[in-house]
Amino acid sequence: MKSQAYRMALLFDFYGDLLTDRQREFYDLYYNEDLSLAEIAENYGISRQGVRDVIVRAEAAMTEIEDKTHIIRRFQRSQAALDAIDSAADKLLDAVDRRRYDDAELDAIGRSIKEQTAALRREQ
Repeated sequence: MKSQAYRMALLFDFYGDLLTDRQREFYDLYYNEDLSLAEIAENYGISRQGVRDVIVRAEAAMTEIEDKTHIIRRFQRSQAALDAIDSAADKLLDAVDRRRYDDAELDAIGRSIKEQTAALRREQ
């Protein structure tokens, strides 16, 4: 994964609903709202270390789930495959247009590929 912030955002997007309410709240405040540990601690009347412990446990829980399921990795691979398929369809349609083929079948195939990749992206 690209950077730590990107990795944490992906983990939260995929697995945030599996966290406890407190873990989800602190994690969101820290990573998405950019509050410091001290600010969160002050708002909730607990120690800075207490906030850190909750966030670290949330990170560990989500990382463990990803390590077991590899859902994010599979999602990223499927996105790359869809990009490649979509690009190939663009090249097919471009070739049909440039060469002035009057081949409705090739055009239909290219458009069908584009529609199917778009449908798969909407489902993810």
